[in-house]
Amino acid sequence: MKKKIILFGATGNTGSYLLKYALDFFDKDEYEIIASGRRETRFFEEMGVEYYAVDITKEEEFAKLPTENVYAVMLLSAQIPSYMSTYEPKKYVDSIVIGGYNVLEYCRKAHVDRIIYTQTVFDISLYDHDTVLMPDMKPNFSYKGDHAVYVISKNTALEFLEHYHQEYGIKKFIFRLPTIYSFSPYQYYFPNGKRTMRPLYQMINKALNGETMDVWGDPSYAKDMVHVYDFSQMLCRSVLVKRDSGFYNVGTGMPVTLLDQVKTIIDVFSPKDKRSEIVFRPDKPSTGGFLMDISNAREELGYVPQYDCRKLFEDYREEMKVNRFLELRQMSI
Repeated sequence: MKKKIILFGATGNTGSYLLKYALDFFDKDEYEIIASGRRETRFFEEMGVEYYAVDITKEEEFAKLPTENVYAVMLLSAQIPSYMSTYEPKKYVDSIVIGGYNVLEYCRKAHVDRIIYTQTVFDISLYDHDTVLMPDMKPNFSYKGDHAVYVISKNTALEFLEHYHQEYGIKKFIFRLPTIYSFSPYQYYFPNGKRTMRPLYQMINKALNGETMDVWGDPSYAKDMVHVYDFSQMLCRSVLVKRDSGFYNVGTGMPVTLLDQVKTIIDVFSPKDKRSEIVFRPDKPSTGGFLMDISNAREELGYVPQYDCRKLFEDYREEMKVNRFLELRQMSI
């Protein structure tokens, strides 16, 4: 009988790409990937994947899910700040704390071997951005602002995971995420509740039109740029590893400077006869980002990043053509 892997959050932008990657990564004779999300959709059936619409904040909805031979659960479901058009912190508590508890109870009752969970890098966001962030750094975040309850909820969920790990022996693998890069036809987010085009898409659209590209602040300022398939590789490897637990930063070990990012976007997206020109704006602030230490993921999981900056944006260009998850994003556009 095949081992089942249930992915909660499969309808999200990151989750949908993770599902695609997992279908190729795992031996189809040994593993079955099952998708779950809150929406009603037939999208996954067309991919040949079993799908269950489950609102994880409601305990009774877990009765829909299989309980036999469930080997691993990947929990990506959560309300996130960038998609919250009005500040409703209770949604964080409901989706992350209550939802996380309900998923853990499902894991306990179904005798799931392990749970794979995604944590936010904002739990250590007050460390100096010039510092390489280590997996074992203690929480250091602001208790003010619109991200505070989100981070507190995520940290609370980690405590529940530790309890279920120690009390019931459920293996736990936690991944701390910076921005995960994957193409989406929905190009907006909601900083402070205001609908705004993401800076990355502003740059891509300018490059496509051959418009001038600004480099704000220090052009040598560097950050990790993690492609969704490198993120997916990490999570999938944790399903196979013979360990009881692990806590990993998601990263590449290949810092990308602002100037390199802009140059690559121009190379990949600008028309050859109308290339964007670069204008340096040292008077403007540099955008934020993080550098992540991934040494334990390399050693323990055998993780080897595959996507540098150019390959990342070349994939964006190809995904823009096929728009494979448009149906899942249409509810947001």
